[in-house]
Amino acid sequence: MGMAGLATAHLFQGCNRAESIAAKAAVPSLELNPLAARAPHFPARAKYVIHLFMNGGPSQVDTFDPKDALTKYDGKPLPGDFLKTERQTGGAMKSPFSFSRYGKSGLPVSEIFANVAQSADDLCVIRSMYANVPNHEPSLMLMNTGDQLQSRPSLGAWVTYGLGTLNDNLPGFVALCPNGVPIVETQNWRSSFLPGAYQGTHIDTKYTQIDDLIRNIHNPRIPLKQQRQQLDLVQELNRKHLAERANDAKLEARMHSFELAYRMQMEASDAFDVTTEPDWIQDEYGRDVQGRQMLMARRLVERGVRFVQVWHGAGQPWDSHTEIQKNHGRLAKECDKAIGALLKDLKRSGLLEETLVIWGGEFGRTPTVELPTPGLNGAETVLGRDHNHYGFTMWMAGGGVKGGHIHGATDDFGFKAVENRVHVHDLHATVLHLLGFDHTKLTYRYAGRDFRLTDVHGEVVHDIIA
Repeated sequence: MGMAGLATAHLFQGCNRAESIAAKAAVPSLELNPLAARAPHFPARAKYVIHLFMNGGPSQVDTFDPKDALTKYDGKPLPGDFLKTERQTGGAMKSPFSFSRYGKSGLPVSEIFANVAQSADDLCVIRSMYANVPNHEPSLMLMNTGDQLQSRPSLGAWVTYGLGTLNDNLPGFVALCPNGVPIVETQNWRSSFLPGAYQGTHIDTKYTQIDDLIRNIHNPRIPLKQQRQQLDLVQELNRKHLAERANDAKLEARMHSFELAYRMQMEASDAFDVTTEPDWIQDEYGRDVQGRQMLMARRLVERGVRFVQVWHGAGQPWDSHTEIQKNHGRLAKECDKAIGALLKDLKRSGLLEETLVIWGGEFGRTPTVELPTPGLNGAETVLGRDHNHYGFTMWMAGGGVKGGHIHGATDDFGFKAVENRVHVHDLHATVLHLLGFDHTKLTYRYAGRDFRLTDVHGEVVHDIIA
C-alpha cells in the first residue's frame, strides 16, 4: 500500500474536537510542500518519465539486437574468450524468432514486438548497456537506485525531489505492478534518506475498482467537509509537534501524506478509471491488465505525475532460464500491444515530445543455452538463457532522444557490449540531463556528505540526444 493509502486508513476515524476548528481553505498548503513544482538546472527536453520495467531480464538477441552469427554457430561453442556466467551454459543458441526492419530508419525488431515496431522511428535503441553483476537483487537496485548494495533513493524519488509535481492531488511518483510486487519489493521505489514524500506509491493494477486499486481512498462514514476539519486539527497538532523537533523528515513526510491522502479522494478516482476512455482507445491498448496499466500511465502523466514506473508483474516474469521461445513469446504477447498503443497515443496527443519512455530490464540474457545445474535448476531446463550483465539492450522514446537510432553494439554474438558502452550510471546521468539536471549537482546532504543518484560515476550519452 502506498503512503497515501496508509494515511487515509489511519486518519478520519473520528475526532470530535475537529468540530471546534474553523474550516480553512479547501486545499490548505503546509508551511513546506516537498512536492511543490520546481525548475531544473537548465531547460529540459522532458517533463515526465514512464519507465517500462521488464523485470527478470529480457533477452537482447531475441528482441532488439539480432545476431546472424548465432545461427551459424547454433549448438556449437562460441569462439574466443569464455565469459563467466552465473549458471552453466553450453553452445550458442540461435533466436527462435524472426526479425524484420521497420520504419524509414529500417530498425530491426523481433516478431514478438511487432506492435512496438510500428513506432520504430521514435525508438532510440541502446544496444551497449552493461551492469556489474549477473544477479537479480543487486542489478535491480543498481538500475533503480544507482547502488547495488546500499540503501539509496530510487530514480523516481530523485526525479520528484528535483522537479516536484504538477498535480497536488496525486502522488509525484507512482509504481504500477500487477499481482503484487517485484523481488526486493518496495526497495525498488524507495525514497531512502530523501524525505518520505518522494517515495513511490504502489498500485496493484490487477484490480479494476478504485477502492481496490487504492485501499481506503474513500471514507463511507464521514463527508469531505468534516474530514477537512479533522485533518486541520491533526495538522495543527503536528505543526506544534514539528516546531519542537526541527528537521524531523519523517514527521514532515507523514504530514504531507495525510494531506495528499485527503486530496487524492478528489482526483484519484478519475485518474485511474480507464473505463472513461473512448471504446476505441480501450480496444487499442487492450482490455487486459497490461492494457489497463499502460493506459493508466498515460492518464497519470497527462495529469502532471512526474514519474510512472510500469512493471510487467510480480516477482521476475522475464527470467527465462528455460524455453525462451515459449516464455518470451508469451510475455511479449501480454505487453506488446499495450506498449505499442502507449507510444502511438503519446505521439498522437503530442505528449511524447515531453515524456521520456524507457524500456528494459535489470540486465539481459546469454546468447548461449543454459544447461541443467544441480542445486539451481532441474534436468527439465532446456532452450533457455542465463542472466547476462555484460551486454544488453534498452530503448528510449520521446523526451528529446533520437528516434530511429541505434547506439552502441555488442560483440558478434550479443554477449558483451564492445562499442560505445553505456553503464547504468551513464543511463541515469542521461535521463537526468533530459529532465534538465546536471547529475553531479542534483544532490542531497545526508550523514555529513552530499549524495547523488550516480554517486561518483556517470557520463551523459550526448550521442542519443536529438
